[in-house]
Amino acid sequence: MQYALVDNVRREAFPGGKGNCPSCGSGMVAKCGPRVLHHWAHFGRRNCDPWWENETQWHRDWKNLFPELSREISHVAPSGEIHRADIKTPTGIVIEVQHSALTDAERISREHFYGNLVWVVDGRAFRQNFDIYHLLPDPASDVAQDVVWSKAERHMNGANAGMFFRWSEYLAERPGATKAEVKSGRIHSIREIEDEVHRTYCGHHQFDWVRPRRTWLDAACPVYIDFGEDYLVKLETYDESGLPCVRRVAKRKFVHDVMVETSADAIARRFYPLPLSSI
Repeated sequence: MQYALVDNVRREAFPGGKGNCPSCGSGMVAKCGPRVLHHWAHFGRRNCDPWWENETQWHRDWKNLFPELSREISHVAPSGEIHRADIKTPTGIVIEVQHSALTDAERISREHFYGNLVWVVDGRAFRQNFDIYHLLPDPASDVAQDVVWSKAERHMNGANAGMFFRWSEYLAERPGATKAEVKSGRIHSIREIEDEVHRTYCGHHQFDWVRPRRTWLDAACPVYIDFGEDYLVKLETYDESGLPCVRRVAKRKFVHDVMVETSADAIARRFYPLPLSSI
């Protein structure tokens, strides 16, 4: 843990420090060795929060992007079970910064417990299995309404560069068909609509995740993957065709929005000038 109570004041770990857990009140000791991230640990017992994972420098760097009073915020369930959110903003959004793998059951239990939750997942370990392909136009744009994209996958060079069907052409032969039903027809190249794609682009791309961590694809709360760049990659569904896509969101934008928006689903939905101090 980053914080313990020392004389009822939240303090970061310091050599020789002793304090109490802000959640359960148990005694804590500071761990400040030369080869470990300085942190607090419970005396002679496991962490009082069964969801807590050992903190890495990546965790700490993320938490330090936010005000101290937004970090390690405790919640107590009606059953008395204690959970600490990595970050909870003043507007009520909980950010869980997740480095290690989670089971479906673990993910679902946290989503149910916190509700207004957003995941930030450390993607550096699987970056080589995560391919990001061609730009997609804004799904709300006019050009996107008649386009059904061919799913991009590793080693499918045509689809990876951008290939699509026209929904209107499919409807001419099969009236009443939905976009999700379009699987064949005349193949078009992204070059036909390249100018419109660039003009309406707002961060969406096709992608392929080889050997994915499937729990994140099934998540009910927004998932942002951190590959160590200055942007995050948000997992999304592009349109009614069901096409999986990602949307690039600047970290600076993300950090700003979680502090001002009241819903996790509203992050990066509005566009306005950001203060220079956002990150």
